[in-house]
Amino acid sequence: MIPENDPSPRIVPLGEMQPGTQGDCFVLLVSKDRSTTRDGKPYFRVVFRDPQRSATAMIWSDGGLFADCEQAWQPGTFYKLRCRYTENQYGPQIDIDRIREVVETDADDGFAPDPYFQASRFDIEAMYAELTGIVQDHITDEPLQRLVMGILTQHAEGIKTYPAASRNHHAFRGGYLEHVLSVTRTALYLADKYRDYYRNMRPPLNKSLVIAGAVLHDIGKLQELDAQPQGATYTASGKLIGHILLGRDLVREHARTVEDLDPELLLRLEHIIVSHQNLPEWGSPVAPHTPEALLVYFSDDIDAKFHMMATALEDDAVGDEPFTGRDNALRRSIFRGLPDGDGSE
Repeated sequence: MIPENDPSPRIVPLGEMQPGTQGDCFVLLVSKDRSTTRDGKPYFRVVFRDPQRSATAMIWSDGGLFADCEQAWQPGTFYKLRCRYTENQYGPQIDIDRIREVVETDADDGFAPDPYFQASRFDIEAMYAELTGIVQDHITDEPLQRLVMGILTQHAEGIKTYPAASRNHHAFRGGYLEHVLSVTRTALYLADKYRDYYRNMRPPLNKSLVIAGAVLHDIGKLQELDAQPQGATYTASGKLIGHILLGRDLVREHARTVEDLDPELLLRLEHIIVSHQNLPEWGSPVAPHTPEALLVYFSDDIDAKFHMMATALEDDAVGDEPFTGRDNALRRSIFRGLPDGDGSE
């Protein structure tokens, strides 16, 4: 561990380090996962981050930091590292030379905790008001509207604060609400568009059901995830059951208290929830078998995928290369554009 009075090189934020850079940085310990090598030797895969970047440190059993990592390092704790930054096919990596917990005097070197806790860039209360407004304005089936509003009201705190995922997309405070509102906006547009396009479809496209499904498609995330300031982890039920079935069960439980709710309408809503990820390998036991479920699936998928691509272009915005690296949630290089003067006329 670094002694508190240890003379240190200059502070280099983790997010500004270049491959081969060595220096001191302040970081938040996000996760610490223990595993074993093929030879049966234990090791830890530890993820640190600052406001700009996450990086992984491999702590091996024959290294000098293993005992401290096992006994003392705690996710959600801030640390000062002396480390060397590298990049490989697994993404950003750091080799730790020394480590200690952040202390009050680190404020003199510019440390402040608030920027490390990622949050939605949009106003939480405004998003929640817009979401409930869409429900009240566009779900015209009264019992269905009461069901959706009852769930939104009872779970308002989690809806406003939870991330949408533990990683990959909208994995920050308020990310759940940001994602659900975006999906609902898209689903509303598509419902109006296709209901007008296909007026002879029987039964006609149920706009109320599309909106209800968009609002509630990820409601099981509130039981699947354990939201902490440093990031979300999975609950036992999240790992063993998953948000799709947890969400279906939550909606079914609330529906028992709603008078005059049409049983077939509830069945169709449950189908939207269980099919919204389309494929078994993505978690859905069935694919969409109704037009309403199809619209919610595509609305959800494009919002998650576009967020991943936009984030990759935001995080990898510096540089002259025409493509980003592959270290992003989509695991693909994304075209930024040709360098100036390198395009064809």
